[in-house]
Amino acid sequence: MAAVPADAGPAAEGEEQAPLLGAGGDDDSRNGDVVETQQHYRSRWRSIRVMYLTMFFSSVGFSIVIMSIWPYLQKIDLTADASFLGWIIASYSLGQMIASPLFGLWSNHRPRREPLVVSITISVAANCLYAYVHLPSSHNKYYMLVARSLVGFGAGNVAVVRSYIAGATSLTERTSAMANTSACQATGFILGPVFQTCFSLIGEKGVTWEIIHLQVNMYTAPVLMAAFLGIINIILIFAIFREHQVDDMGRQCKSINFEEATPLTMDMYSWTRKEAVFYNGIILGAIGIESVIVFMVVQVVSKKTGERAVLFGGLVIILVGFFILLPWGKQLPNIQWEDVKNNTLPRIIFSEMLTPLWKFQTQLSSNYTVEPTGCSIVQPWCLYTPVIHLAQYITSDILIGLGYPVCNVMSYTLYSKILGPKPQGVYMGWLTASGSGARILGPVFVSQIYTRWGPRWAFSLICGITVFSLFLLEVTYKRLIEFSVRYGMMQE
Repeated sequence: MAAVPADAGPAAEGEEQAPLLGAGGDDDSRNGDVVETQQHYRSRWRSIRVMYLTMFFSSVGFSIVIMSIWPYLQKIDLTADASFLGWIIASYSLGQMIASPLFGLWSNHRPRREPLVVSITISVAANCLYAYVHLPSSHNKYYMLVARSLVGFGAGNVAVVRSYIAGATSLTERTSAMANTSACQATGFILGPVFQTCFSLIGEKGVTWEIIHLQVNMYTAPVLMAAFLGIINIILIFAIFREHQVDDMGRQCKSINFEEATPLTMDMYSWTRKEAVFYNGIILGAIGIESVIVFMVVQVVSKKTGERAVLFGGLVIILVGFFILLPWGKQLPNIQWEDVKNNTLPRIIFSEMLTPLWKFQTQLSSNYTVEPTGCSIVQPWCLYTPVIHLAQYITSDILIGLGYPVCNVMSYTLYSKILGPKPQGVYMGWLTASGSGARILGPVFVSQIYTRWGPRWAFSLICGITVFSLFLLEVTYKRLIEFSVRYGMMQE
């Protein structure tokens, strides 16, 4: 039976096409003793590509609504404010943080198809729930909170995906395979906002399917599409996915198992809900394209400088991006209620000081038929914090869009190489959970700071966290080496 080198890239598969970024190792890394059958090789890479697709669909499911959550929340529940938006954004990561180690542990002892199918089914059901959150007569914001939490819980399968890819690739294949995974994730982030932008043309009213009380509009169409993609994903897992595992050298082994951008731009640039969804979708999609290019380049750079140096450089770029985002100058943002007479505005503010912010917003909104735009007067910092110019915002997005994918792929790649050939499901689950924990605390904490003290304090906090991360990386730099290198199995 024909055999191929286990660390050869998918381009060597004959009629099989190469994966997105290529997974082949260097020519001098090919060992004639490390072989696998052509059938096994093809099956292994087909399964890996299904995992790429799973990551892509999961990413689309997250980003396809991220730009519209805030305007939709304002539309369905007038009691919701920017602080509650922080809880909704964080709920996704909370669900993911809880689920990641559970699905990781499950995948270490049972066929990975089980946690994958269960998690995707949960996401499909949660997206359908999101499409109906406008129906209840009250507490709509809590239904949205539950729906996003369950979507996040389903997204806990990211740990299963990454652990499978880590276990199904040799050491020389792994950087490329992990980069492919992150590239698929970034592609999902690109197309999600693009789909959302296209769906915004439907408008807020849309059409209603009376029989099942389903309203299809610019807010619900994206989640219905995400649910449909989830169903396709389940079919592909049953039809194509198979369990495979190889060691660091590529020998076949027996398998054990087998954010927040929207309120900022609405405050700073006086965008309406529809404009915020549309323009932010375009910006996020463009940054996603940038991220895919970065994933292509980072493989070449990491081979020359090593993963640690690239990770350090990515963090520095992120730090510069958030520093640029700090408000400078003397120009103030437009105030939402600037058409109120100067002698009336102070009386409104001070007479309502003891009124909860959401009630204050509801009272003001009831007096206007046109959607208010600009920085809300219920946020005191709007009256003295300089505006963040659009050029600042876009420049910052470009830099963060450059630094984040670098840090993402390098951290996962380095982590998997440090762990070595052992089953990585639980460990990948904890890594994913730690990232989810940051995304839980981040939106809640930052949204509270943003609402009360404004973007200057919020982004200064992020700059401080990034500096601390650079310090930790510097301290542990020499210890972050591959398992095989540490124990003398391979040379660095």
